[in-house]
Amino acid sequence: MADRLSIDSADLLATLQRIASTLERLAPKQVAQPEFSAADAFVWHPLGRALAPVRRVNRVDMSLLKGIDRVRDTLVENTERFARGLPANNALLWGARGMGKSSLVKAAHAAVNGTTARVKLIEIHREDIESLPDLMTMLRGAAHRFIVFCDDLSFDADDTTYKSLKAVLEGGIEGRPENVIFYATSNRRHLMPREMMENERSTAINPGEAVEEKVSLSDRFGLWLGFHRCSQDEYLAMVQGYVGYYQIPVDAEAMRAEALEWATTRGARSGRVAWQYVQDLAGRLGVPLREPAVPR
Repeated sequence: MADRLSIDSADLLATLQRIASTLERLAPKQVAQPEFSAADAFVWHPLGRALAPVRRVNRVDMSLLKGIDRVRDTLVENTERFARGLPANNALLWGARGMGKSSLVKAAHAAVNGTTARVKLIEIHREDIESLPDLMTMLRGAAHRFIVFCDDLSFDADDTTYKSLKAVLEGGIEGRPENVIFYATSNRRHLMPREMMENERSTAINPGEAVEEKVSLSDRFGLWLGFHRCSQDEYLAMVQGYVGYYQIPVDAEAMRAEALEWATTRGARSGRVAWQYVQDLAGRLGVPLREPAVPR
């Protein structure tokens, strides 16, 4: 009888151990708190719920962003207020391609960090927007302040991940954490293609309500900062700004003619086209594009 009880106890213990092991595997994994002092910028990786530090952010000096003075000042002022713990708005930077939308976000972050308490910049990729609530949970209550940044944000007809963003920005029970602000760039003012909006209006019983839910997403951004195609003079000012900043020795008239031809062959004038021309020019002249030795 004692032997039977011993065997039953061993079986019971083994069963309990298997149950405990199974529950341990099913339980949510404890996520280590990120080491925010490791860097001023991070990239969000939702699979492991991890923030990868970025030691050197790919950005341009604020002085090189030409033709966007009004939106530049507005975004920097909004970011400065947020850094000081004052009320500030989520911002949507929308408009023409290559006009410095994402460059301005990164430059504003650098400018504010140079004068006030440190603000952390966290990039979340467009395809990871559905994991935004998890990121907000991680940041909520942290001692730092954070700009969560999504570049080239837009949604297609069958995409429902916008609901995660919508709930985080303004809706939901918890809402956006007080120490987090959201900046996004997009080529679309309402984050959805025009033909999609027109199609839903034409096929809906109530056209006004058909797109209201998706259009209301852009309403969650208190700042709409529009970027428009630049003029020829603004484009040339961008080129001249880069040439002067990197101290590229080139004849002004020759540079002007080449820069205009470069823009014509690409069918556009923008900050991106200006930078591409300057890279080509510097390469032909054998000039490395390093930071100038003397601050300008």
